[in-house]
Amino acid sequence: MAAVLSALGPSIGKLMEETGGQWGIYLEDVRTGERLGFAEHQRFYAASLIKVPIMTAVFAEAYAGRLALSDKLRLRREDQVGGDGVLQHLTPGTELTVYDAVTLMIIQSDNTATNMLIDLVGTDAIRAAMSRTEMVNSSFYNKLMIVPAEPEGYNEVTAADMGSHFRCLATGKAISYNSCLHMINILKRQQHRDRIPCRLPDPEGDVIGMLPKWELANKTGTVTNITHDAGILYVGGHAVIICALSKNVDAKAAGEMMGQIGRMVYDLYAGRS
Repeated sequence: MAAVLSALGPSIGKLMEETGGQWGIYLEDVRTGERLGFAEHQRFYAASLIKVPIMTAVFAEAYAGRLALSDKLRLRREDQVGGDGVLQHLTPGTELTVYDAVTLMIIQSDNTATNMLIDLVGTDAIRAAMSRTEMVNSSFYNKLMIVPAEPEGYNEVTAADMGSHFRCLATGKAISYNSCLHMINILKRQQHRDRIPCRLPDPEGDVIGMLPKWELANKTGTVTNITHDAGILYVGGHAVIICALSKNVDAKAAGEMMGQIGRMVYDLYAGRS
């Protein structure tokens, strides 16, 4: 099988040099197994990328019968934290299903929903989901927005580990085919679209009902001096994992570079059968 992704190596290397900062980048063609990486094993503070294995842990607990996705969670005042998400603004006592909490955690990056789900499944289940998907250089320790003054450790990931997790989702190996299908569909409804897809063409065709030109199942992550985006770009009958993690880069410049990588991958695969 002829190498395809490797053609992007020089262009991505030049982009990293021009943009500056620290980068961890990992690309993989899920169908052919071809991979391309730059510092892909370097550990970065995970920010909201940790929400993807948290989602997988919740679905794994549901698959094992220890909870149901239709179970209700009750919002408590002490659950409400800042940052992204709508739950921090709702009335304590509001109920939502586990499935809806997962959806908010992913598509709005809701930190309150995230912490409610961490309480629901526990640290061990989240670490087990990371281990099962071979996130060998990553770690989970803390809830979001409430890291203790003396933490035992930090939530950290690498670009390669995020790639491994997305590969397991794309191939049905994270839990079950049906569970992975549900999780991919949630990721495709992502509302944060200012990074990898920001330079892509309008996905919709000019005739009602046409298949989209591309789809992206992704999750972003942002804290001070940290800008990430990771997911699976579906284009031209191919599925390409793109994980771009950055540190000490202006957020707008980081997002622009991720958008350029997304466009390079799109242009490379859009015409391929």
